[in-house]
Amino acid sequence: MSTPELAVLAVTVAVAAFVQGGSGLGFALIVAPVAGILDPGMLPVFVLASMIPLNAYVAWRERASLDLRGAGWISAARLAATPGGLALLWLIPDRGLGLFVGVATVLAAGLSLAAPAFAPGRAAYVAAGAVTGLTETATGVGGPPLALVYQHRPPAELRSTVAACFLVGEVASLVLLFTTGQGDPGDLGRAVLLLPAVAAGAWLSRLVHGRLDARRMRLSVLGFALVSGLVLILGR
Repeated sequence: MSTPELAVLAVTVAVAAFVQGGSGLGFALIVAPVAGILDPGMLPVFVLASMIPLNAYVAWRERASLDLRGAGWISAARLAATPGGLALLWLIPDRGLGLFVGVATVLAAGLSLAAPAFAPGRAAYVAAGAVTGLTETATGVGGPPLALVYQHRPPAELRSTVAACFLVGEVASLVLLFTTGQGDPGDLGRAVLLLPAVAAGAWLSRLVHGRLDARRMRLSVLGFALVSGLVLILGR
């Protein structure tokens, strides 16, 4: 990856960390399409590894608002579905991964925009966890199902619970990817290299997360995801 491309990725990561730290979602929806355009081989390891410190920070920062019941059901289903995500990654050829990420991003953003309000129960938690396990392990994008479940809950509850669920799932996915030979240590190196960008975005989100208009932020993230996903699809 050239220096200009690395700079673009660093700015993207910082913006994505700020958005997710403030709104509770958006990191993978922003970073995965850009990474897919720059180098599809970075997916999903780079995105998963980059999110771990961010989600650990957000989950700790807003731990008082964590929905333990929902997080438990989501995480159990997420872990159970992780091998299925690995199977998807095996089935998708390297040259098709960018296209798959683009399609998954557009579908996820579209569903998030179109979904009506509802009160989540156990079935919704399990379904969201299972879909997240499949898509996040295969592509790094897993936020929209969780956003659908928590989109009408208080912002602090969404941020803390989604961060905790992501944290558990990302560690599980990375362990499985590397133990089965699907992970590239070089992608971990890139994630470590861009930790300052993650930290900068997370720190800025700390200053504004209580004052952000969550609805406008969510719509902006989903709009960016739709455009980025379409660029990936049309560019393949």
